[in-house]
Amino acid sequence: MSPALQASAPLSALERHLIAATQQGMPLVAKPYEALGALLGISETEVLHLMQDMQDRGLIRRIGAVPNHYRLGYLANGMTVWDVDDALVDEIGERIGSLACVSHCYRRPRHLPQWPYNLFAMLHGRSREEVEAQAQEIRQLLGDACRANDILYSSAILKKTGLRLSARPAAMED
Repeated sequence: MSPALQASAPLSALERHLIAATQQGMPLVAKPYEALGALLGISETEVLHLMQDMQDRGLIRRIGAVPNHYRLGYLANGMTVWDVDDALVDEIGERIGSLACVSHCYRRPRHLPQWPYNLFAMLHGRSREEVEAQAQEIRQLLGDACRANDILYSSAILKKTGLRLSARPAAMED
């Protein structure tokens, strides 16, 4: 079966239970997969295999942590945007994304003439000055490959949520 068809296949009861158990986040314990297994009546290994299978089938893309930067004291959050030579953007993006000050980095299409930026890197600091110093370090790393850049600061905390399922499968709803 093709990945597209597999992804459209209905969820099994166990898959639905696993998603429901993780909708509010992973258990904050030393062994979260073991805790999920206990909740579902399966082993930690079975949870890991089930999640890997769901990922392989395209039902889930990734498992990630979403920290609340404000609660951690990082009050200045700036998305840095860079106009980088297209021939170098992937290589440079990998380097920028591996920096300790960068939480995520990705390539996006330009929308000329209004938006020349094609590389985005999120920075977090305790002050705008700290974020600006981090951006300056990145600017120096980019050198001549960068033609322009800017910093877009967060003005509000956005609620981030993962996958949410309805209480009943759509096929069972009237």
